[in-house]
Formats: sequence, structure tokens, C-alpha cells
Amino acid sequence: MAILIPNDQARRIFLERQLLSQPPGRALSKAGLLQLVDDLGFVQVDSIATVERAHHMILFSRNQTYRREHLTALLEKDGELFEHWTHDASIIPARLFRYWKHRFRRREPVLAERWRKWHGEGFDSAFDDTFRHIAENGAIMSRDMKVEDHKSGGWWNWHPNKTALEYYWHTGKLSIAGRVNFQKIYDLTERVIASHHHEPAVSHDEFVDWACRSAMTKLGFATSGELAAFWDIVTPEEAKDWVKAHRDELVEVLIETADGSKPRASFAFLGFPDHLGDITEPPARVRILSPFDPLLRNRDRAERLFDFFYRIEVFVPEPKRQYGYYVFPILEGDRMIGRIDMKADRKTGVLDVKKLWLEKGVRASAGRLEKLDAELQRVGKFAGVERVVYQPGWRGE
Repeated sequence: MAILIPNDQARRIFLERQLLSQPPGRALSKAGLLQLVDDLGFVQVDSIATVERAHHMILFSRNQTYRREHLTALLEKDGELFEHWTHDASIIPARLFRYWKHRFRRREPVLAERWRKWHGEGFDSAFDDTFRHIAENGAIMSRDMKVEDHKSGGWWNWHPNKTALEYYWHTGKLSIAGRVNFQKIYDLTERVIASHHHEPAVSHDEFVDWACRSAMTKLGFATSGELAAFWDIVTPEEAKDWVKAHRDELVEVLIETADGSKPRASFAFLGFPDHLGDITEPPARVRILSPFDPLLRNRDRAERLFDFFYRIEVFVPEPKRQYGYYVFPILEGDRMIGRIDMKADRKTGVLDVKKLWLEKGVRASAGRLEKLDAELQRVGKFAGVERVVYQPGWRGE
């Protein structure tokens, strides 16, 4: 018989697995940062810097002593992290690289067909020359090899060398050695990712077992579809088969939804209910999350657990936006309480707060607004601005 998990416990379990229940002010060393990324699994990378880029915001929201230079060192000097794809471009522990080899193998024929349709026949015309150039001359950026007479139309019309660089990165022959102004530096994978992270080889069955088992650990409870979606490197069918094959290790649970609708049937590892009383209470403080925060990455799961509907409206035409171009979710304790539109203006040294939307039933009490202001002051300092400025009517009065 399935075990019913009350919604408040389910929220706290997920917050704990997402490292949002730990004290955010504890000292974080470089080794601690590597452990943090390892515990999360990955951190999504995004170029938008309305306040700060997504990966920095994600890490800062979990530990506000986080230092960007530690992340750069782990990526570009120590080789303990690497950049590749999960559901999107992400920073991943290098110790997991051997599992990504399976992704490369299965994605190569799919990408070849997709990119042939995208770029047309002959899309691979510059592949050999580009690879040879890097092998002989070292790391390059896309702009270093741009064909002079190519009329670029944007990301959908890459020049042939850019196509080669991205294709080889997606299929594992090249890796990202660093970035300059967020532009990738490409080099041979064997020169970027240490050889000990390539071994030992992993069989297909070991690969699927690792992907599903680690996803379950980091989610706490999940459906087979959520297991497949976590890393986005195994198929839904493989995840479903894994659940069937490991039922002796799993227990069925019913996760109570925040809105009182039908509980979600899920799975967890055996012994799951026994330690529910040990789940850490998240800090009561307010925290601003990145729109790409892993807590909200699975929008449907977030809505079931927190009764919080969230969509990024970057690609929504302005007249059709409900909130704004890049609006930040707000977490208080174990509740999602609203969203805020703000921008860091580094020329004037201001964090410009444009508008706040609180969720239905959440009061704009003096205590809550004080906690929000304290968090905005912390975010502003992290973003490199000197003060927070609230626009008239920012509370929506």
C-alpha cells in the first residue's frame, strides 16, 4: 500500500535535496563549492545577466559566501567541473564525465540528422579542418575562425566553423576550456578533462542504473518520467524499465499536492518514511531565486508541491507578458511567496526594483517586507551595486 506524504513534508524533503534548507551564511570554501555542485548534480548556465547570470544566482541563493573565482578555478584550472548539456547547458562535476560518453554516443547520429536539416547538406564541410586546426594550434573561440565573407544571420545561421565547434562539443570531441565575456573557448576534450575522469568505462546497464539511482537520490521521490528528465540522458522507457527492475528497492508513495488535488503517485527508496522526522526545517528568511533555479526547473512538479505557477517570459512578446521579461521567484521558508521584477544597473550602482507580485493569501506585512529588503540588499551587494532603489508603486498598490 502506498504511503501518503503530506504536502508540507514533501516540500521540505525537496528543499533539503535542493540544498535550500542549509544555513546560507556558512563559510564556503572552494572544496565546499565543488561538493555543493556535486550534491545538486548540475547548475544551469545562462547568459542573461539582468541581475547576475543564472549559475551565479543559483549558487548564491544556496550559500551567500559563494565566490565566483572559486567556480572559475574549478572549471578552468582544476578541471573538477566541466560544461555540457543536461536539459540545457550546465556545469557538471567532472567525475561524471565517463557517464556523459553514453550521451555523446547516442546523440551523435541524432544530431547529425537534425543539423543536416537545420544547416543543409554539407553542414559538416569544415569539420575536419576545424578539428585539425585546434589539434595543431590549441584552444580557439568561434570568432577566431569566422569565415570573412560569411553573412551571419544569428545563431540559426552559424558559419561553418561555428557549426563544427558546436557539433564537436555536443558529441564530446571538444570541451569548453573557459569563457571570455561568456563566449566559449573550445579545445580538445583530452586537454580539458583529466584522463582519470574518463575511466573506468561504464556499461549501458551501469549507465542507466547510475542515472536513475542518482536522480532518485537528488529528488527524494519521483515518477519514472521525473527520473528520466532529471539528467535528460536516459529515455523515459529506460527509466520505466529501471523502476520495474528495482521494485524490491523502492516503495510507492503518494505525494499530497499543495492545492488539494489528487495526490501524485511516485516512488522512493525503501526506508524513505523512516527519516521524515529528521528533515531539516528551511531557514525562515526570504531568498530570491534565479528563474533557472533547479527547484523550479520541472514546472509541473513545482506547481504541485508549492502551488506556484511560474514561466520565464523572455521569449513572450511584451504585450502578452503577465509579469515581465525576467522576473525572479521569491522563496520564504518552505513557501514560494511571489515574484519580483528588478535589474542591476551597474553604471548607476543601483538595484532597481520595479514591481513585486505576492501570491494569493500572502500578506505584505512589515516583517515580510523587512526580510525581503534584507535579501535585496544582499543580492545587490553580490551583483556589485551599492544600493537598492524601489520604483513608485513597486508593491502594486
